Amino acid sequence: MASLTTEPPGFDYHPDFLPPARADALLEALWRDIDWRQESIQLFGKPVPQPRLTAWFADPGVRYAYSGLVLEPCPFPDDIEHLRKTLQVKLGLHFNAVLLNGYRDGQDSMGWHADDEPELGPHPAIASISLGGERVMRIRPRGGGSSTALTLAHGSLVLMSASSQRDYQHAIPKTRRAVAPRINLTFRRVFPPGEARRRPA
Repeated sequence: MASLTTEPPGFDYHPDFLPPARADALLEALWRDIDWRQESIQLFGKPVPQPRLTAWFADPGVRYAYSGLVLEPCPFPDDIEHLRKTLQVKLGLHFNAVLLNGYRDGQDSMGWHADDEPELGPHPAIASISLGGERVMRIRPRGGGSSTALTLAHGSLVLMSASSQRDYQHAIPKTRRAVAPRINLTFRRVFPPGEARRRPA
């Protein structure tokens, strides 16, 4: 599957990954059926509510931890399982977990970060699918420099791989523009404790 954008390195953008009808149906089903939560993370030693809604689905035994938050696995819903199989066929990658982020309006956001937790391995491949209102992902080098803006369309895919998480950070900043609600599904592979550290860098 040819990518349309390879800038910055490791970020491959596919604006029409899902057909419009399938993207529309999936967006409606996820807002309706998912048990969305607003979890708190540890920030400077204090619990702070995340500025978005989240949900976590994974294979049995697959836990994920970040910023003091530990996510326990729930079985994949049918719609998301179907999407996981689509990614496996088209990308040739196996994912055992997905983190969903629900952005209710322009004030819901994601701060600067890299998905570089040890259990993701040294070069994680993360497939990020966007549904709903367009939002801008900003990408910046870890060593400093200007950021790149990538507008994420309804039904699009960003595949982050290679050394993207080592060399860059990304964010979804707040916006004052009127934007429709958005759901982001970030499929990933989480390794058992200790196994990721044994994988070659």
